[in-house]
Parts: sequence; structure tokens; C-alpha cells
Amino acid sequence: MLSSSKSHQRLVAKRVTRLNAVQAVFQMETTQQGLDSILYEFLECGFGQKIGNTQLQKPLKSLFKELLNSALNNQDTIDESIKKCLAENWEFSRIDPTLRAIFRIALAEHLLQRTPIGVIKNEYVEITHGFYPDSDQVGFVNAILAKIIQDNPPEESTK
Repeated sequence: MLSSSKSHQRLVAKRVTRLNAVQAVFQMETTQQGLDSILYEFLECGFGQKIGNTQLQKPLKSLFKELLNSALNNQDTIDESIKKCLAENWEFSRIDPTLRAIFRIALAEHLLQRTPIGVIKNEYVEITHGFYPDSDQVGFVNAILAKIIQDNPPEESTK
């Protein structure tokens, strides 16, 4: 069993990994970079750096790769799930690119079927709150994730 400190560090590392995965998917969409380029940039150049005198928590490289691969391999399915939750007059392309990245990584993690539904919703709502601290975007993300995850529960054996 992990000590309390190591357990906390692992939880922080997972959150940092999720945030980095959201940033990577956003960057891929906005710059048209491919997966190999993004993996190199994040894994070889971007992890474990400092901001000022603060050392950033290192993300979990294997989880980062899994999230990106799941998001890319399932992007059409993920995007269709999101589109089904939008109002009739709302176009998918109108969703802010940061929110699209959050949805894609959250639902990619859901498809991996290893993380409890409540954890996924909480983690990605918190990430959204970091990008949009005083907006309705947090509620929007919560509502869309809740609807999609409710409609697509994981297999019984992975709960």
C-alpha cells in the first residue's frame, strides 16, 4: 500500500498528466501537429520543468500516451457523442477548442475503463475550472460529461 504522501503525489501526477494531455490535444488541433511531434515535444522537452523556483510535478508518461492514443483512435466516436448532447442549433465547431480538448481527453479516459466515472467527471471539471474560473463553461462540461458517461457506462467488470 502506498504511503499517504506517495498516494497524494500519484494523484497530483495523474491530474498533471490529464492537464498535459488536454494541452497536447488542443495543440494538435490548433497547430495541425501530428502525434509523433506532440509526443516528442511533451515527453522529451516539456515534462518536469520549473516555473520560477517551483518544480512542476512530473506527469505519468504511460498514462499520457494512453490518453492521447485513446483520444486520437476514438476521436470520431467521441465527437459524435458530444454532438448528440448539443442543442439542435448548436454546431460542434462553435465549442471552444480548449473545451473540445477537455471533452476528448475525458471521454478517452472513460473509454479506457480504468477510472471511476465520478473521478473522471471531477478531474475534468476541475481542469475546466482552471481554464475558466468564473464562467458557465464548468457547468457545461459537467453536464455534457454526465450525459455522455450516463449513456455509455463502462463494462460491469470495470466498476
